[in-house]
Amino acid sequence: MSSREKILSAIKTNQPDYQELNVQFKFESVYENLYEKFAEMLSFVGGKAMEVNSYEEIKADVRLHYHDVTNIATTIDELSELADFSLNIADPHDLETLNLAIIEGDFAVAENAAIWVSEKQLPHRALPMITQYLAIVIHKSAIITNMHRAYERVKVNETGFGTFISGPSKTADIEQSLVIGAHGARGLMVYVMN
Repeated sequence: MSSREKILSAIKTNQPDYQELNVQFKFESVYENLYEKFAEMLSFVGGKAMEVNSYEEIKADVRLHYHDVTNIATTIDELSELADFSLNIADPHDLETLNLAIIEGDFAVAENAAIWVSEKQLPHRALPMITQYLAIVIHKSAIITNMHRAYERVKVNETGFGTFISGPSKTADIEQSLVIGAHGARGLMVYVMN
């Protein structure tokens, strides 16, 4: 018997008895206004939230703030007139020139401004990561308090792939220098529909 086998055998024979973990702890968060907390946290992580009442308001804001941007794509039918970039492609590498993607989020989390985006909203998984700028539309009624509530809502077995997005991509790993857009979009705008 090799030394490795002896060590693994000793570990195997000295295992504690299996015990069922029955703790169901859920942290409760209380905020006076979920939208205000979400907007505060989104601003803290570098994004921006804007309350809107209609898709027309979103169109007006996109035209105002992204007036010189080309290669815009959207997965939202009501905003299709803003798009000049087709998502009807076979190879996600063709998204490399995408400047602005406008997608819908399933729900948002007030405590950390994370937005759950599932595969049902995305024709290509790379879409929110490869675009230069990202806009996400969520409904105000879909803002929940914390990640405990978020994980109760995530149903990956029903939707397939999904991801939480919170703020524009950034890292400070390289020489402790902040880099925006390192692994995804350089800017995030969230339109919150009333």
